[in-house]
Amino acid sequence: MPAAPRGCASAARVDGVTKRSAMFLDEAINLVQPALRRPLTVIVLVVAIMLGAGLALREMARRIFPPLGIPTIYVAQPYGGMDPAQMEGYLTYYYEYHFLFITGIEHVESKSIQGNALIKLQFHPGADMSQAMAETVAQVNRSRAFMPPGTVPPFIILFDAGSVPVGNLVFSTENPNRTAGQMQDAALNLVRPLFATLPGVSAPPPFGGSARSIVVSVKPDRLHPLIFHCRCSALCSRSISPASRST
Repeated sequence: MPAAPRGCASAARVDGVTKRSAMFLDEAINLVQPALRRPLTVIVLVVAIMLGAGLALREMARRIFPPLGIPTIYVAQPYGGMDPAQMEGYLTYYYEYHFLFITGIEHVESKSIQGNALIKLQFHPGADMSQAMAETVAQVNRSRAFMPPGTVPPFIILFDAGSVPVGNLVFSTENPNRTAGQMQDAALNLVRPLFATLPGVSAPPPFGGSARSIVVSVKPDRLHPLIFHCRCSALCSRSISPASRST
């Protein structure tokens, strides 16, 4: 078959481009013509959009610390004088056991150091953190019944933007005569009060040093006469009531 002339192909392409341009021009004219026929309506719509945008910007909720959506609760338990092994056996174990009864718990992480235990409670996404906090407090009170006397209530913190530390202050010294206990004492009693008085700043107690503590080592076999004497004195003063057993 004979080939088509080149002039015909070019003419067809020009006609196609011309038709597309005409279609776009018609659509643009279709948008402009109604606006020209109803100018007041277009002005009212533009003013309404501007007023709505200004009202939305003014009434929009703005929070300095927005919720992060991280379902995490931290429990910090201090007990002066206990080494990490004692913290694990006497305190952390009971927290780990009872925290598994909380609804929506995913896993429990713990870290025991000198005089402190830090427990991290991770919950499933979408968990009700208000209910989780209430159950955590209840399980903490239950766990403390099994702990040594003198155990103070722990710090229970819901992880959010307000609880994220904005900075960490690290103490170090090159003086060989200064001990870790002296640095701990200086950070706790000298530096921490300076930060605690700043508005909007919460200065937690320092970690990692050797806190001042007094440890008394006794022999259990020599405690029996003393314990018996204390029991007899309590019975004589009627400060306790002996249990009765009926047959």
